[in-house]
Amino acid sequence: MALIENCYSSIPQLNEAFSAEIANILKAGIEANGRASLAVSGGRTPAAMFNQLSNQSLDWSKVDVTLVDERWVDEDDPASNAAMAKRELLINKAAAAQFYGLKTAESDAVNAVAELNAQLVNIQTPFDVLILGMGEDGHTASLFPCSKQLEQGLNTDLNSDYIAVTPTTAPNQRMSLTLKSILNSKNIFLHLTGEPKKHVLDIALQSDNALEMPIRAVFNNADVKLIWAA
Repeated sequence: MALIENCYSSIPQLNEAFSAEIANILKAGIEANGRASLAVSGGRTPAAMFNQLSNQSLDWSKVDVTLVDERWVDEDDPASNAAMAKRELLINKAAAAQFYGLKTAESDAVNAVAELNAQLVNIQTPFDVLILGMGEDGHTASLFPCSKQLEQGLNTDLNSDYIAVTPTTAPNQRMSLTLKSILNSKNIFLHLTGEPKKHVLDIALQSDNALEMPIRAVFNNADVKLIWAA
């Protein structure tokens, strides 16, 4: 298993190249299987890339888009990853994609796990493209080193694709793909920008202790393509 580094001289260059690469993978998935799937993370980093991806020419009506994780908030909350995806990605040509959000009507995310496991049956898997981010504490998706649910979320024998997580160092209860479900992807990307995140990544690569920095669990079990620009 390896980290394959792709470093760009600028963020605009990264966005152009990465959005084209994703589009080409999705096109190949549609050609091979009739549909393709894209699992995305939220936050500020991917917004501009999402904008470019939304204008890529492919049959978006045959693409399933879902989230790697979600804060347990309604879409009118600024913290909602679903709202961000709809605002930045599911526009222009990509408006034709089929979106599967993670937030349900349940007040406690724990009670929504079974429903989301059932929903995943409707999504083309393995994911053709799965895009991860990483926090300064080494968390990825919503698998936080501070959470009581971390060991369960990293257990690849867990009989669930999703796990409800309550971090102690970040606001909001979360819903996250489990490590098992993250690994059920044909192409895993880690999308980062800025020197501080690259420094965190360099630290993560110095050890295999996934409980300390959960991003290591992905490197330990899959080939991951780093997409980075300063």
